Amino acid sequence: MSKRTRLEKDNAGPCPIMRACGGCAWLGVPYKKQLKRKQAAMEELFRPLLDRFGWDVEIDPIRGMGGTSATEGKLASPRAFRYKATTPFAPLPNGRIACGFYAAGTHRIVPAADCAVEAPGARRILNEVARVAESLGMRAYDEDTHRGLLRHAVVRLGWRTDEGVLTVVTTNRDLPREQEFARELLALSPRITCVAQNVNPRPGNAILGPETRVLVGEPCMHDELLGCTFAISPTSFYQTNPQQTEVLYQLAIEGMALRPNDILVDAYCGSGTIGLCAAHATAQSGTPVHLLGIEQNESGVADARLNARLNGLTPEQATFVAADATAYLRKAAVEGARYDVVALDPPRAGSTPAFLEAAMATEPRRIVYISCNPVTQARDLEVLGTGGYRLLRLTPVDMFPHTEHVETVAVLARA
Repeated sequence: MSKRTRLEKDNAGPCPIMRACGGCAWLGVPYKKQLKRKQAAMEELFRPLLDRFGWDVEIDPIRGMGGTSATEGKLASPRAFRYKATTPFAPLPNGRIACGFYAAGTHRIVPAADCAVEAPGARRILNEVARVAESLGMRAYDEDTHRGLLRHAVVRLGWRTDEGVLTVVTTNRDLPREQEFARELLALSPRITCVAQNVNPRPGNAILGPETRVLVGEPCMHDELLGCTFAISPTSFYQTNPQQTEVLYQLAIEGMALRPNDILVDAYCGSGTIGLCAAHATAQSGTPVHLLGIEQNESGVADARLNARLNGLTPEQATFVAADATAYLRKAAVEGARYDVVALDPPRAGSTPAFLEAAMATEPRRIVYISCNPVTQARDLEVLGTGGYRLLRLTPVDMFPHTEHVETVAVLARA
C-alpha cells in the first residue's frame, strides 16, 4: 500500500484524525456494539462481588444515549455531547502556536479544525485563542525548556443556556496587553459570557493551577439540570456530558427513595449538583428533605451555597459545610447523629475504608454510590457489604460514548 493510499485510509471514517488523536478509540464501532461491550465488562467485574455476598441482583442494562444495549434496532452514534473542551498549546517556528489534541500516549499535538463529539463551535473557539495570542505576540509554553506563557485553554458551554466560560491557563499572572487579549477572547463567540485566567506555574500534566481570576465578563455561567439552575465558575466541577448527567442523577435520586423530613448527606458534594437536584425534586413534590452537603474545597462550598439560593432553597433546607467528609461523619457519629440517606460521588480513586466506615456509623437507611471508576467502586462495595449493607441495584451509564469509560450507580440498603 502506498503512503498516499494509507493516509487516505487513515483519514476515512467518522473523524479524519480519530487514529492520530486516540481520544475516541471506538468511534468507528457501531454504538449498539459499544454498549454490549460495556455491559459485558460490568457483568464480568461485578459478578464475583454479587456471588460473594449472595446479592440476588441482576446488573441493569447500560443506559446509553438514546437507548440501551437491549434496544431493538440500530442506535444512532452519539455526536456533539461534550460541552467542555480543552486544548494544550505548544510553540511552533516564527511565533506560531500549535493547538488541538495530544496524540495517544504522547504530548505531540494533533491539530483539529473540529471535533465530532464536542459541542458545536467549541473547538473553533479554542483554535481562535491561539490565533489571538499569536497576533498579540504571546508565546506558548515549551514543556522541555519550561519557557513561555500560554499552556492550555478550556471552554465550557451551556447545554440548556447560551452561556459559556473560556479559561486560559498561563505560567504566570502577568499578561501582556491583558485587556486587549481579554476583549478579543470575549468577542470570539456571543456564547462566551466569562473570560478567566488560571495560573499554573508548576511543571507536570495537571492542567489547572491554584489561582484563578476573571479577566472580563460575568463571574460565572449558568446551565440547567433536572429543572435546577447552576452557576458554574471557571474551575467548578460540572459534568462534561449533561444529557447523560440527567440520566445519572435521576437514577441516583430514584435510588435514594427519600421520605419527608429525611436528612440527605451529599458527600464529596462539589458545587452541590446531585444533592440540590434531589432536594429540589422533593421540595417540588411537597415532601421536602434536608440536604447536608460536605466538601473540602471552600470554593466548591461557596458555589453550592449560591446554587442553593438560585433554586429557592433556604439554609434550613440545604446546608453546606467546608470539611473533610470522613472527619465530619466520624465526629457526627460519635455525637449520636443519624442520617437517613448518604450519597457519594468520589473521584476516580474511589472512596476510602475510613470514609465508608464513618458513613455506616451514622446508620443511613440507604447509601447511593455514584462512580466514575467501576473498578474502585467494586472494591468499595466490598467494604459496605462487609459492614452490613446489601446491594439493591446497580446501573451502568454511558457518559462517554466511543471510549471504554463507564459510570455506575449503586444503591445499597442497611440489612
